[in-house]
Amino acid sequence: MTPHHPKHMPAEERRAVTVETVLELAAEQNPGEITTSVIAKRMGVTQGALFRYFPSKDALWQSVLESVAERLMKRIERAATSVESSLAALEAMFMAHVGFVTEHPGVPRLLFGELQKAEATPAKRRAQALIRRYGERLQELLERGKACGELDSTLDENAAATAFIGALQGLIMQSLLVGDVGHMCREAPGVFSLYRRGIGSGK
Repeated sequence: MTPHHPKHMPAEERRAVTVETVLELAAEQNPGEITTSVIAKRMGVTQGALFRYFPSKDALWQSVLESVAERLMKRIERAATSVESSLAALEAMFMAHVGFVTEHPGVPRLLFGELQKAEATPAKRRAQALIRRYGERLQELLERGKACGELDSTLDENAAATAFIGALQGLIMQSLLVGDVGHMCREAPGVFSLYRRGIGSGK
């Protein structure tokens, strides 16, 4: 639970604390039920204080998704660039993503909640942009792996990128269903092993 924060702090710090509070609340309850009143109460401030930094709830949700996107992409990028081979980079990304969600279980709830909305909210567009950016990074690695003979030369990069994201989403959904984020960590190595066999060159 977010500790009580001083009522007077720099704007950027206040915004960052608000984002963290939303992520904490999303890990505990349905994101659709998180109101500005609930957020303000957790932070020990008034709703008016929140709206001094975010003009609307939509703006707050967009800020949360932007923060999540940047942190996740930085995490997987560090993982991918820490190894040389494409397969090793893909595995590092997969495990880094699992680790990120394990540490921030509210993130997938927020993402799934936004993507299910019929209307094109700013937060939903940000979530869609994250998936596109993620997919593009995966395709870069897959193309590089094919070029150096590490991956099957006939591999469909689009399908392989979709399968990668789908495997992660499956692990996340199962963990949400059983109410145990540790489930992802236990199952991730085996799931990636199956994926690796499907895209490898067989050498």
